[in-house]
This record gives sequence, C-alpha cells and structure tokens, in this order.
Amino acid sequence: MLKHLVRAAAAAWLFVTLAPAWADGGGQQPQMTPQQIVAQLHFKTGKITLPNGIATLDLPPGFRYLDPQDSQRVLVNLWGNPPSHNLGMIFPSDIDMLSQDNWGVVITYREDGHVKDDDANKINYDDLLKQMKESSEEESKERVKKGYGPLTLAGWAETPHYDQPSHKLYWALDLVAEPSEPHGLNYKIRVLGRRGVLVLNAIAGMDQLPVIKGEMQ
Repeated sequence: MLKHLVRAAAAAWLFVTLAPAWADGGGQQPQMTPQQIVAQLHFKTGKITLPNGIATLDLPPGFRYLDPQDSQRVLVNLWGNPPSHNLGMIFPSDIDMLSQDNWGVVITYREDGHVKDDDANKINYDDLLKQMKESSEEESKERVKKGYGPLTLAGWAETPHYDQPSHKLYWALDLVAEPSEPHGLNYKIRVLGRRGVLVLNAIAGMDQLPVIKGEMQ
C-alpha cells in the first residue's frame, strides 16, 4: 500500500550539496582536484536505459546523465556525502558542475512489489515528518562518526502531495548542515510502478526551490 511505502521512506538517505570546493570524502586526502574529477566524468544524453533495465529515461534537451560510478564520485568526492547505492544522476547541461548553482537528481529504486494508491489521502504527514526528523538525527550521528558533516531535517520545503493520474508522490525536504550555512533541499518524486518504486531526488540549495519545482516536472 502507498501508506506503507511512504512510512518506509522515512529512513531514506538525505543528501546535501556543497560549495564548489573540495569535499574531503570522509577525511581522506584528495588524490585529484575537483576540476580533474569533473574532466573525467562521462555524460550521456537522449534515451538512457538504467542498470538492470529497471526503467528507460528519455531525457529532454538540456539534461545529461551520469552512470552510478560517476554519480558516486560527484556525491562523495565533490559534495561530501557518504557512499550510497544509486542508479545514476541527471544534471542540467548548461550549468558548470563546480558552480554554486549546480544541482542534480539522484535515481534510486525500491522493489517493493506492486504499490496501490488508494489510500493517499489517509496519510498523516505531520506524523510522517516527526518520524523522518527522528530518523535524520540518527543518520546525522552516523555521518559524523564516518567523518562527514552533520545533516538534519528541519521540515517540509513543500508538503507532500500525490498525483493519482501519473502515480507520482511529490515532497520536498528542508535540510540543515550547519547553523551558519544556507539550508539544503531534497526534492523527491516517487514514481509507483508494477514491481516497485522509482525515486528521483533532486539535490540543491533551498534558494533553488522554484527552479527545481519547475524542472522536476
């Protein structure tokens, strides 16, 4: 059921972007500069088949794709997040990868079986937010133990809503890394399928919410 799926998502990883400077990747000394890493990324455009044939992306002009290995290098070595499983990332083509305006969409998949959408209106999102905040506090402690910066959930950047015709659940999270730093944004779309759920998580700064909201359509 959709309600079960949403509650299971309360323990999902949160991601943050950093300014265009070296992220130490958990305290390790860098072997390459950010510019060298970006120069070695292999972007693809057009029609993209995700690993294991889970789904096919038909990217419109203006967007490009990185495979899971290159995406991991961006998330960990450039943006300072712990390693995590993904199916790749999507980036706008017209923004420098090292620019403060850069943002990207992490693609993941949960094979939860067929998910029904008949109880979308029964979800208590206040209770869900409370669970997610508790989960983010525990995740933040694990990040710090591994040598990464803290990251906690401040609240909704956009209240969850479900689009039944397209079988898509939308929500946006307001994230705090350090009190003195600008807030981060995770804008998520969960696409319900016959065997599981495809998750698109846009990682950006909170000030980019209007742009991300428009582009994620």
